[in-house]
Amino acid sequence: MALLQNIFGNHADNLQRALGRTTERHARLTANLANINTPGYKRQDLDFGITLDEEVGRKTRLSQWREERLARQANSTSMRVDRNNVDLEREVFAMAETELRFQALTDMTSRYFSGLKNVIREGK
Repeated sequence: MALLQNIFGNHADNLQRALGRTTERHARLTANLANINTPGYKRQDLDFGITLDEEVGRKTRLSQWREERLARQANSTSMRVDRNNVDLEREVFAMAETELRFQALTDMTSRYFSGLKNVIREGK
């Protein structure tokens, strides 16, 4: 693994983690949609800003504020009588945003490995 790390650097590892986080967010949003009619269900989400701070290894005041806001939103808000707080429009918007992020990350990954392939072929 150290050899691959020396060859590819941290960039490939960062892209892999970012793609994994995007997939994890998509799974949470899908679960929200699946439980839209479940009484008492509270929506789940993943904030990329908080995740980025965790990956870098620092906890900023902004990330703490975001984390607290998400926790309050997820636990205390109930839009309906059955105490379910899943909003269809919000979930669909979040899924579209996540899909765009995933497409951008796959494009970046593809370009990264195309560049490596070009270097290996010596520009031919």
